[in-house]
Amino acid sequence: MKRILIANRGEIARRVIATARGMGIETVAVYSDPDADALHVREATLAFALGGSASADSYLRVDRLLEAARATGADAVHPGYGFLSEDAGFAQAVQDAGLIWIGPPPAAIRALGSKSAAKALAQAHDVPCLPGYAGDDQSDARFADEAARIGYPLMVKAVAGGGGRGMRLVREAAQLPGALSSARAEALAGFGNGDLLIERALLAPRHVEVQVFADAHGQVIHLGERDCSVQRRHQKIIEEAPSPAVDPALRQRLGECAVALARAAGYVGAGTVEFLLDGEAFFLMEMNTRLQVEHPVTEALTGLDLVEWQIRAARGEPLPLRQDDVRLHGHAIEVRLCAEDEHFTPHTGRVLHWQPPPHAAEFARAPLRLDHAVQTGTEVTPHYDAMLGKLIVHADTRDAAIHQLVTALGQLEVLGLPTNRAFLAKCLRHPQFRAGQALIPFLTTHGDELRQLLQMEEHSALDPLAPAAVLACNPHALVCRFALPLRLTHRDRQLDLTVQAVSGAAWSVARTGEPATPLAVSTQADGSLAVTTAGGVRQRLRAVRVPAAGSGAERWHLQYGAVDGWVEDRSFEPAATAGASGGASELRAPFNGKVVRIAAQAGQPLAAGEPAVVIESMKLEHSLTTRADAVVAEVLVSLGQQVAPGQVLLRLAPPPDGAKP
Repeated sequence: MKRILIANRGEIARRVIATARGMGIETVAVYSDPDADALHVREATLAFALGGSASADSYLRVDRLLEAARATGADAVHPGYGFLSEDAGFAQAVQDAGLIWIGPPPAAIRALGSKSAAKALAQAHDVPCLPGYAGDDQSDARFADEAARIGYPLMVKAVAGGGGRGMRLVREAAQLPGALSSARAEALAGFGNGDLLIERALLAPRHVEVQVFADAHGQVIHLGERDCSVQRRHQKIIEEAPSPAVDPALRQRLGECAVALARAAGYVGAGTVEFLLDGEAFFLMEMNTRLQVEHPVTEALTGLDLVEWQIRAARGEPLPLRQDDVRLHGHAIEVRLCAEDEHFTPHTGRVLHWQPPPHAAEFARAPLRLDHAVQTGTEVTPHYDAMLGKLIVHADTRDAAIHQLVTALGQLEVLGLPTNRAFLAKCLRHPQFRAGQALIPFLTTHGDELRQLLQMEEHSALDPLAPAAVLACNPHALVCRFALPLRLTHRDRQLDLTVQAVSGAAWSVARTGEPATPLAVSTQADGSLAVTTAGGVRQRLRAVRVPAAGSGAERWHLQYGAVDGWVEDRSFEPAATAGASGGASELRAPFNGKVVRIAAQAGQPLAAGEPAVVIESMKLEHSLTTRADAVVAEVLVSLGQQVAPGQVLLRLAPPPDGAKP
């Protein structure tokens, strides 16, 4: 194996490049049009343009990927994760082209790629499964009969695919027809296969998965478990190893079942067997026939390079360890940094500032590791997943790992678009997570509580700091030493201030009805702001001005430790418009996307919360609503139009006195 084509993008492509380089193997990056200047393209030995923007026109094009391999002289293909990584047809096409496939045999992918087939194989080898139905008869009537036999609550799941798509919780019989219909449609759109299965639902289990590895000589071992119970929309955001709920005896039982399933499928390479854990009982969910996003957690615990193991297994080498040789040391936790807000809505835009935490290593064993594909100027587009990177901490104890990860999140600087950085820190600090008791419903139960705490922290931090950022970074706001008004909005709050310049870097700031307080700001060598507020307290603040298409307001993104906040300077807008903060006067796009539905027209009354415009971004549709009753004064966008964050979509007028939409 001399040259590996990586049929992927972003941080996993960089991850494979890092290991291949250390093994003396050349690499080939492939890229779509939006990824032409991406880091993985720069770092590979060679690169090949796939063309197109959407996944279907680039990273999912088997013909173009094989053409890239031929054109660059690659003799092996690594699929990464996502895209075609679990596509048996792609694996077969790679082998038919005379290339080395760095992954499990196509037959194993087929055997395990279908949840129903995997469960049948598992049951034949005494791997526990939840009671369910996964038969060929896909009629609603058959599902209703089987549901009555299994009992409620139950889960409807797509047979193909993953990532939470095509999955619905059904608590009673009346909900089943609607769940079947929506899950079938989502599965068909996402995976091209609308087949479903149903199984008994566990309402508060853990999600525990076992990393397995196999060579071509019949040896199969496991490398311990990972706990991935903290999830949103059935997608993981925090993973740790070992699981707080798994002792050595349970680990052995889980590992034996995972190994038995892999061996039964004739597996080779890296794979993950996922279980639901309910007390001491566990049940198979599925097996992922690829490297997982969270594999660095296992690497930290074992000291192994799993990508290197994949490459060696693909070359026909035996595993370097036997089961009795595997040792797990300390505790590791990973968080997924995503371009999304605290409501888990994905966002697009440009990263205007990026600074990793001090001492963070990339794609390497270290107490603090950051796997990413981000730099200042990176454009997060609506075409791909919202994940920006992964922050991984390894420490002697779980408490130490939590503390160090919270600290690292506070030191990580990423500005220009919303991220879940602050939300992740709040999750890690929550008493239930710290106690090791977070189950799959954790965010469903505590999400609102965490969001309220975030908003309280923002209010406390940004009230004194927001004026400093606006004044220091936008000095033209004050052109003389007379007292001038400064009107700032944060979320639905408005700060009406009176500002008096004292010197070039000092001001006197008074809030309406309150005495003036001193404020001094100086720009540091690294571009951050040193802000001195009342009482001589000095704080470090990072701030960037964010362009807002179609908006007259100046928009700012601020970071203070683990606090993120967005502030708009509306000092030069009419008071009525500024006070509305975009609520009653206009509807703006919260992120980049394509307008796929306009449910409002000029003159139409809209009730608060009524859908007005639907935007598609990152493969999801988002319905935008008004905060208050209003009448549509003007529609400023058209169907199919691409819109930018802050762009005004509708102008709104208040409803006539006494009128109710």
